[in-house]
Amino acid sequence: MINQNIKIAVDAIVFGYEKGTLYVLAVQQRFGKLADRWVLPGGFILDDEPLLTAVERELKEEAGITVNYLEQLGTFGDDIKRDERFRVVSVAYFALVNPKNFVLKADTDAKDAKWFPVADVPQLGYDHNEMLNLAHQRLKSKLTYQPIGFDLLDHEFLFSDLENLYCSILERDIDRRNFRKKILSFGIVTETDKVVKIGASGRPGKLFTFDKTKYNRLLKENFQFDIRFA
Repeated sequence: MINQNIKIAVDAIVFGYEKGTLYVLAVQQRFGKLADRWVLPGGFILDDEPLLTAVERELKEEAGITVNYLEQLGTFGDDIKRDERFRVVSVAYFALVNPKNFVLKADTDAKDAKWFPVADVPQLGYDHNEMLNLAHQRLKSKLTYQPIGFDLLDHEFLFSDLENLYCSILERDIDRRNFRKKILSFGIVTETDKVVKIGASGRPGKLFTFDKTKYNRLLKENFQFDIRFA
């Protein structure tokens, strides 16, 4: 019989977006050798706990948030010294939220919780920077073939907000005229009858919404969301 001393953990890379900046959630360790270090939220799973339930629990306990979009990213464990205490295999997830919908509240073994700009993240504990880099690349890729960007915006948004989100995350300029034409041609973004004032000039701007119900229906008809850029 094989004698093992391996722990299974979950970690979450939670992205948020606000005012042209992509953020990632980190928590400050309260205990242990990494006390006061910033890490991704996560922890060990319970013996009778599904992985998805574990990561949702850890996010609620350590930062006080719940997420709508959660996807398994990968497994990290080839480095048997990634945790000095014992061998730990971590299943990483990445999530998307609108930071304005939450007030962060650190608890349990998290001393603090904070949004960091992805471009200005400190050196995280364990191999969490590696996880973050992989999740960032996954986000940039999926943004062009799945409408996941809407999970980062308000329910009602200016079209320029959507354009700016793509520019910010993809780290490049886009042809805004063609982008708008392409997105609207899918029929999954609906113009509302609401108007807000934009900037100091007070210029009126129309608000739009993402029709997720229609998108899910179109998926059954082999619809493809494809806005890849040359």
